[in-house]
Amino acid sequence: MLISTPITSLISPLNPRNLPSKLSSTTPLSPTQNPKNLFLFSKTLYPVPLSSPQNPKNLFPFSKTIDPVPLSSPQNPNPKNLSPFSETLARRCLLISLTLSTSPFLTIPLSPPISKARGLFQMPPPRLNNRYFLVRAGESEFESFGIINTNPVAKTSIDSGLSDEGKKQTARAAIELKKKGACSGDCWVWPSITQRSYQAAEIIASVNGVTRSRIVPEYSFLDARGLGAYEGKRLESVMEVYESDSISPSIKPPPIDDGTPNESVADVFVRVTQLMSIIETQYSGDTIIIVSPDSDNLTVLQAGLIGLDLRRHRELSFSPGEVRLVDPKSIPTYKQPASAVYKCLNPPSCT
Repeated sequence: MLISTPITSLISPLNPRNLPSKLSSTTPLSPTQNPKNLFLFSKTLYPVPLSSPQNPKNLFPFSKTIDPVPLSSPQNPNPKNLSPFSETLARRCLLISLTLSTSPFLTIPLSPPISKARGLFQMPPPRLNNRYFLVRAGESEFESFGIINTNPVAKTSIDSGLSDEGKKQTARAAIELKKKGACSGDCWVWPSITQRSYQAAEIIASVNGVTRSRIVPEYSFLDARGLGAYEGKRLESVMEVYESDSISPSIKPPPIDDGTPNESVADVFVRVTQLMSIIETQYSGDTIIIVSPDSDNLTVLQAGLIGLDLRRHRELSFSPGEVRLVDPKSIPTYKQPASAVYKCLNPPSCT
């Protein structure tokens, strides 16, 4: 029940916070009581003192309806006593009051839990989340001429596509994948954007009943290894590069200024590790067919997976059109580094 009482001065020893007292709808406001023509409410916003036995939680209670006090005064002429606020304000105030009064009982839903990150892909991996087939594309036109071509500028040209022999090699690879049931439960084909790799992927997909939507072209991580100054030379000269690889995986071929990169085995290792990190993060429990334009991508990748010294990657060489299943049993048991096993029991004195 509301009691109509004259409004007290807004600034007084009894109201140090300038809080309005209970207001009457019939008592006009004098200039001294409302010097700034503030809009006060009666029967609506009649706050009780914020600290009192009736309001121990200092909540600001509101009444159910809004009935504005007449604004007519010498300093604020309003002959029609029009309210400057619409019903929208009344509803808004009511919602605010309900929110304030019920907030201690509301349970704010938490955001969904963040998926557990798998972390950076390690070589050799503790496990593989997918099944992998490694395929080298068939012979290219350049290879049929006996010429080294690794410049990425020409990787989508017709001359980088499959030769007639390369198409036959790729068809045999597609049939072998079908016999092994690579795509019996659906699969994803990840070819390099290099012309011969993508052509090989289309042949594999056609033979195994895979739609084009499951061919995922890779634009950089599967590029043929850049051989630098060996670009344009005879294929036989690549053996000089492999001799350097057997000494150290960090030795690069001589550079050249035509845009062909000169990559070491370590450089290729970084690329294929990044590729596997993406695939292992994006898929789980799927079959992935990786189609590379050359052998080195696949030999370095397989060497990393089985923990073989990268200087010996040449021992895993792929011939054009060869298919190889990555056998999880060939991946060595993951051993934690000493830093993960060792625990200092008496820091900082650790021995």
